[in-house]
Amino acid sequence: MKFLFVYLIFSISIILPAQAQEKLESLVMAGPFAAVSYPLIRMAETNALADVTDSLKFEVWRNPDQLRALALNGKTDFIATPTNVAANLYNRGADIRLLNVSIWGVMWMVSREEGLETLADFKGKEIAMPFRGDMPDLIFTELAEQQGLDPKKDFKLRYVANPLDALQLLILRRVDHALLVEPAVSMALFKTKTFPAKIVAPDLYRSVDLQKEWGRLLKREAKIPQAGMAVINKKLDAHVIKRFNEEYEKATKWCLEHPDEAGEVVVKHIPMLIPKAVSEAIKVSQFNPVPAKDARKELEYFFTLLHKRTPALIGGKLPDDGFYY
Repeated sequence: MKFLFVYLIFSISIILPAQAQEKLESLVMAGPFAAVSYPLIRMAETNALADVTDSLKFEVWRNPDQLRALALNGKTDFIATPTNVAANLYNRGADIRLLNVSIWGVMWMVSREEGLETLADFKGKEIAMPFRGDMPDLIFTELAEQQGLDPKKDFKLRYVANPLDALQLLILRRVDHALLVEPAVSMALFKTKTFPAKIVAPDLYRSVDLQKEWGRLLKREAKIPQAGMAVINKKLDAHVIKRFNEEYEKATKWCLEHPDEAGEVVVKHIPMLIPKAVSEAIKVSQFNPVPAKDARKELEYFFTLLHKRTPALIGGKLPDDGFYY
């Protein structure tokens, strides 16, 4: 009997700490105004990680410099990021690991002209292009060259800081064509069909789907491993990361099933957006959270393509095993 009592006390002393795991004071998630962040906003709104933290916060980053600052400030735990930026940071020594690829295509050509079906149809035209020398520009270049075009000679590329700047140029009739990423595409189409913008803005059309061009020209699936979630806090234990992954997947599913409600939630955190445009962006974006290790083959093909053109975009080399969580 005495032995049994001692055994029970010992067993309870082992079990209790695991059951009564202390919560973290806070967890901070960061992301852009793009679709990859919408599940994060849903998570923050519903306090989805209440079992592991007392406070779940979402912060917006607006350009690559802010992204890099957040990734290195030691105060952010999870960050939504273009996959190549995550690889760049990892190869430069940052403590970052890619958790998933969740966005597989959000790039479109938007035009004042109907009937433009391939990039070849834009030959000789001026195009507003965001992020010079970065992912959209390089994908456009690759796909143009696959069609025998010289981007420097066959197009008049007008480089701008970000997709919203390109959107403004379209609305103000300063350019007729632009490469945009969602939700800027849906914002452009919505704004030009509403009063009073419709009085001065041109009719705009969703034109070439760059994901379909990627599949057609490179003989691959029509999807590009553009963005996903990364963990950047080495102190987080595996249980917290597991819970994050579970809730991000649930939140993604909710956004896909409730795009109109998601639009209303998103604009509370990113007021520059419009609910109906967010809803439309969700409907046309390729959302599918795939664990980083399972997406590695697609990522390495993509990274190799970027490395061929601008090695610095991924930090000079393909990331090793430690990059893939």
